[in-house]
Amino acid sequence: MNDATAFAPASVGNIGVGFDILGHTIAGPGDRVRARRIDGQEVRIAAIRGNATKLPMDAALNTAGAALIALRDALQLPFGFEIEIDKGIPFGSGMGGSAASAVAALVAANALLDTPLTRAALYPFAMTGEAVASGGRHGDNVGAMLLGGIVLSTADRLVRIAAPDAWHCILVHPEAVVETRHAREALKGAYALGDFVAQSANLALVLCGCHNGDADLVRAGLRDVLVEPRRAALIPGFAQVKQAALDRGSLGASISGAGPSVFAWFDSQAAADAAAAPMRSAFADAGIASESFVSPLNGPAAELVR
Repeated sequence: MNDATAFAPASVGNIGVGFDILGHTIAGPGDRVRARRIDGQEVRIAAIRGNATKLPMDAALNTAGAALIALRDALQLPFGFEIEIDKGIPFGSGMGGSAASAVAALVAANALLDTPLTRAALYPFAMTGEAVASGGRHGDNVGAMLLGGIVLSTADRLVRIAAPDAWHCILVHPEAVVETRHAREALKGAYALGDFVAQSANLALVLCGCHNGDADLVRAGLRDVLVEPRRAALIPGFAQVKQAALDRGSLGASISGAGPSVFAWFDSQAAADAAAAPMRSAFADAGIASESFVSPLNGPAAELVR
């Protein structure tokens, strides 16, 4: 193959209690990248479409381009890549847009290799791409996109976390922008040791709840005591949007990635559907229009589409 196109879905990063290490995909929105093999040993970006915010055309400064440069260099490929990016995830939305471009580019380019790599082998290159946007190598978004569903992503390992098929997420995206680098500035400062202990316990409860299909465990654990309190002020109406989800039986709700999107888990699709309008209304009360997406927690992985 000399030409391939891949699609990577949006994602919920952190899932509240798993900062930088836990994420899951969302069915629906995503980024699409077309890759071609070229004779020159370089990576170049031919086009970026669908982006309201100007994104770098210099491959080294673009998440998709940087991921492919890392792949090419590591494998010492005798050829390069030219890519076209179609953005379906808004910039600064907390929906994993920077990660999706990197993952879609890697999945497309991987199909053009003489010996394609496993998804796990693509992981470090995806983190390299993500670091261009976020300033750090973290895998909560890219790991989920590579494998699909809920994924625990450490520095060198991806672990798929199973959840009941009935469990669904609603993601509400307001018409606002929070850049990842700016959101990370809000996290500077000291933290109490007790908060780390509480967050560790909450993460363990969520993971055990997913593994056992125990909604009560998840409901007890899906409470972010470290990051959410410091970022909530960046999102107008956040407290009211979260409360709207909790009032309708959510297993828990928090900030998706760096924000401003808000996610909530439910034990059924019907319950998630019913919470959509109240959560959007809460953003409207804060003067912000929004859109919502309902998806199984066991969402899709990135895939070749052509």
